[in-house]
Amino acid sequence: MRWLGPAGAVLLILYPFIFTGPFYERMGADLLLAAIAASAWNIVGGYAGQISVGHAMFFGAGAYAPLLVYTRWQLPPLAGVPLGIAVSLVMAVVIGMPSFRLRGHYFSMATIAAAELVRIVVGNWDFVGAAIGLMGPPVARTVLDLSFRSAVPYYYLFLVVLIVLLGTTWLLERGRMGYYWRAIQAGERAARSLGVPAPRYKLYALMLSAAFTSLAGSLYALMVGFIDPESGFGSVPGALAAGLIIGVIQSLSAYWFGPVYKDVIVYALFVAILWIRPQGLMGKV
Repeated sequence: MRWLGPAGAVLLILYPFIFTGPFYERMGADLLLAAIAASAWNIVGGYAGQISVGHAMFFGAGAYAPLLVYTRWQLPPLAGVPLGIAVSLVMAVVIGMPSFRLRGHYFSMATIAAAELVRIVVGNWDFVGAAIGLMGPPVARTVLDLSFRSAVPYYYLFLVVLIVLLGTTWLLERGRMGYYWRAIQAGERAARSLGVPAPRYKLYALMLSAAFTSLAGSLYALMVGFIDPESGFGSVPGALAAGLIIGVIQSLSAYWFGPVYKDVIVYALFVAILWIRPQGLMGKV
């Protein structure tokens, strides 16, 4: 089984040369973007064991920021990526600091409320386009606009980001922070009794997850060139597999059956996975 990793890496690198054409090139980019988002969520949901159901607000912050700096100040959209990450970090701290000091499902409830609040505010705030949304530059002005006609440059950009994310997660998993996260996930009360500063390390996980989720949102906006309020969850292999599987099904369903039936098929898949594998795709049981 050792050959699976290198074989997969080679396939990812050669994908645009094997599956040619606009449809397959865009599908490949979408798959990598889904893998980035899933792997980012996995940091707080998989390792730290804190279930967030409001990560869309971090994704949305990252997606809005590049197009906002272009629309309002005519800056290259790339300049908005750090802004989106900064806003996501602030939201993570505001949500995590009070909720992580409590036990139970307070964090999950806080993410639900915060995500809905953000959606309502953005949908009615003219500065960020309200319900209409924002649009990027119609044509590339400089390379900093990251506006390409083909999806292939986005594919390799997303691949680099995914490698950095997975590498960062792999390193953290084998360090003190990874041990603390697993201890918290196994039993927070026991971890606290052993001296683990649980609230602090849960907050670290949320902030890191929010930063990479925001980056995924920025990459999405740079590729699509448009965002509105409607646009915008283990282990590393589990999150990556989930992102890839769902991305493939979304793309192929839309291509074969149309956009309406795409959502029906994807939601049916979610229900089936929760029923058959409630412990996750890579669960031990």
